[in-house]
Amino acid sequence: MGKLCLVAVLGLTLGTFVSQNGAKKENEFAKPTIDIGCVVSDIDASLKFYKEAVGFDESSGFKVSGEFAAEAGLTDKPLDVKVLTLAGENGKTQLKLMQIEGKSAKQKNEQINSTLGFSYITVFVKSTKVAMQRLEKANVKPLAKGPAKIPNTEMMLTVIRDPDGNIVELVGPE
Repeated sequence: MGKLCLVAVLGLTLGTFVSQNGAKKENEFAKPTIDIGCVVSDIDASLKFYKEAVGFDESSGFKVSGEFAAEAGLTDKPLDVKVLTLAGENGKTQLKLMQIEGKSAKQKNEQINSTLGFSYITVFVKSTKVAMQRLEKANVKPLAKGPAKIPNTEMMLTVIRDPDGNIVELVGPE
C-alpha cells in the first residue's frame, strides 16, 4: 500500500509548442500538470505528513463509487480521494491520497532503483532552512546525512520518507 502508481492527467501548456525536431505541434493536453494518485495504508498519518511535514494544502477531494471504479478499471472498491496541492493553488499538480479497504502490497523502496515504476516525488521549496524547520517540528528526519548540496549549484537536496516509505525529495536553495 503506499505505492505511487495511479498517474492521471499528463499535460504541457495549452497552445503550440516546438517539438525536438523543431516542428510546431498543437498541444493535445488540457492541463499543464500531472496528478499523482497514491494508495496509502493510513490516510490520517499520510495527510498529517504531507500537510505538516512537507507543506501541502488540502483542497476539496472527491468520492468515486466502487461500481464506477470497477467500470474504469481502477479497483472494485469505492474511493474517498483526498486532494493535496502546493500553496493552495488550483490548477497545479495534485497529489491524490486514498486508503482502500483490503490488503495492498507495499513496494520495496529501499532506494529509487529498488522497484520499477514511480519511485519518488520532487517538491521544489524556496528555502531548505524553512523546510528543515517544518520537518523538525513534524518529527521527520531526512535520510542519510540530511540536506546535501547539489554539485555545481546553489541548491540543496533533502530526501525523506512518508509514512508508507515512499521517497519524497525536497529541492531548494539553502
